[in-house]
Order: sequence, then C-alpha cells, then structure tokens
Amino acid sequence: MTHHRTLGVVLTTAVLCGCSSGDGAEAAAEGQPAVREAITGGSAQSFPVLRPEVLAEVPHDPSAFTQGLELHEGTLYEGTGLEGKSQLRVLDPATGEVLRAQSLPGQLFGEGIAVAGDRIWQLTWQDGVVLEWDRATLTLRQQLPLDGEGWGLCHDGTRLVRSDGTDRLRFHDPVTFAETGSVTVTIDGEPVTQLNELECVDGQVWANVWPSDVLVRIDPARGRVTAAVDAAGLLDPEQRANADAVLNGIAALGDDEYLLSGKLWPVSFRVRFVEE
Repeated sequence: MTHHRTLGVVLTTAVLCGCSSGDGAEAAAEGQPAVREAITGGSAQSFPVLRPEVLAEVPHDPSAFTQGLELHEGTLYEGTGLEGKSQLRVLDPATGEVLRAQSLPGQLFGEGIAVAGDRIWQLTWQDGVVLEWDRATLTLRQQLPLDGEGWGLCHDGTRLVRSDGTDRLRFHDPVTFAETGSVTVTIDGEPVTQLNELECVDGQVWANVWPSDVLVRIDPARGRVTAAVDAAGLLDPEQRANADAVLNGIAALGDDEYLLSGKLWPVSFRVRFVEE
C-alpha cells in the first residue's frame, strides 16, 4: 500500500512527544533523537525498519476507542476507552462484528487488556485500578489498586507486561497482578517514551508509540528496540475521524501475521511485516 508520509516525517512531528503544535518538529527531534536517527537511517540504526503489507481489510466499529486488542484461541478481544464509554468486547476476528460487550463500572477509562488463563486483565488510564474479568462470562471479578498510569498490557506466557506512557515496561504476576520488576526501553542507550498498546510475541514485545504510526519491537530482557514498523498511510487520511484516531491496536494472528487497528478506525488491517 502506498505510504502517504515517510517515517522520518512521522518521527519529527509534535505527535511523538505530545508537544503543542507551536514547537512540534523541533521538540520532537530534541525529545527522542535516538528514535529519529535510528529509524530514518541515521548512524544509530541498529535494527530493521519494516512496513505492513496488507493482506486483507476487516470492518471495525468506528465508535470504538481502541486501547487493547488480542486474539486468544480464535476469539478476538478488544478493550475500549473514554470515560463512561469504556468496554471489554468479544469480536468475530473475520468480520469485526461485536459479539458481546461489557461496560466498565462508572466513569472508568479503559486501557490495555491481556488474557491470562481464565481471566482477562484490563488496565485503566488514570483511575488507579486494574480490572480482573472472568474470560468465559465477561463477569467482573475484582478491582485491584494500580500504581501509576495504565496504557498497554500483554501476557508472555509467564508474566504480564505493562506500559505506562513512560520509557519503562513493568512486569506483573498474571494471577495477583503484583509488580515483579521493570526494564527501561532504549535505542543505543537513549530512552524511548510513550509506549502504548502492547503485544507479546515469541519472547518479544511489540509496542505502539503514541500517538504516531510507528510500532517498535522490544527485547524485554534488555529493553532494547530490535525492529520498527512504519505504518504511516495504512489508514486513508480521509477515514480518520479526528486527531485522536491514531494507530493503537496490534494482535498476533499466527504465521507472522498481525491485525492492526486504531482508535475510531472504521477498518482494521490483516498484515505481514516486510522489509522495505
């Protein structure tokens, strides 16, 4: 698919650092020079830069403020956000149809999700709690205190991995959610911040870099970025509802295929990551 923007442009705009539009490019360049240089082919580049090859398009609810996406045993789970509108959903992976949905209590702002055995963990953004759901019934089991913000979450088979918008990945027990450690994410020693929705795949962690069209693959043992994906132009600009409609959702489908989606996107994409 034709890319509407180069990766260099994506990483030198205000969106990567959350800066105001007045000082966008300059502040972004100062904020994460290692990311910019590495992905645009500078001296720091030490990993492959990939692009998503689109294999198919799948309809997606354009009202869904997607915060988490995971395929587990043939069922696609989605966590959505916004106060008073957040849900945990079960989707048909082939059609995108919402099969079941459970609203979060009160005004909780939902974030990333992860399946761990018979439970689903769902983060909240700044509410200071994490939710434990029964996977079979989507019944809320309990709310536990959460230290700091909740952004992305995935399960690597042994532990939960959480992002909180900083340059750190935090590790949690999949049964009690107790924090067991953390690692700083870097490129050549420089921190990579604003890590968002996560997907654990084969011992590595994929992360959306909010609010850009960039994904990075991270070695959680050392925190080093091992690959990046330029997904700029994946969604037609005319299909973006507003500035909040950013890439945010990655689910591993097996056979090196992934489902990519975003907040308020009318479509998701089944893709394979290939080198330029």
